[in-house]
Amino acid sequence: MELLHVPAHSWMGVAWATPFFGSKCNVKRIFSAALLALATLPAAAENLAETISASPSLRTFSDALRAAGLENELHAGGPYTVFAPSEEAFRKIPRDTWRSLVRDKERLSFVLARHIVPRRMQVTEIKPGDVPTLQGKAIRMTSDNGMVSVEGAKVTQSDIAADNGIIHEVDSLFLPSEDE
Repeated sequence: MELLHVPAHSWMGVAWATPFFGSKCNVKRIFSAALLALATLPAAAENLAETISASPSLRTFSDALRAAGLENELHAGGPYTVFAPSEEAFRKIPRDTWRSLVRDKERLSFVLARHIVPRRMQVTEIKPGDVPTLQGKAIRMTSDNGMVSVEGAKVTQSDIAADNGIIHEVDSLFLPSEDE
């Protein structure tokens, strides 16, 4: 019985049999194409907490979520829509108001939960009216000629996707009234 001799090519210590690739095939080109195909696969999506944490314009909000104990919910829960106050929004709050809020974890959680809606809503899906939040109270949304506002805060950046929801950056914090 005669064994079939299959000529092989070698590249980087890997032997490639000619019949699988043809006698004139460039193995380096095939290997490069395979690497390129792997490199162009989409990266794994980040959850809401990771996406917020990675954004320079949402650092204070990210720190506040962590301090309020809401970061884990945005890490594993959802889907949610988060109306995330920007750094500019936090600069609008009087320092004493912010300091007292940060010192009271329960009150901070109450305020930040008003920024989270327990469903995914792209900016094009926002309709005028009241929408319930994770905190339990509704927030008022308006839409006028493509300009969306929530509780009077303008949406400045919209539809930031995460694997468990969506983020809309807003220019103000939704502070409750004195009687809430």
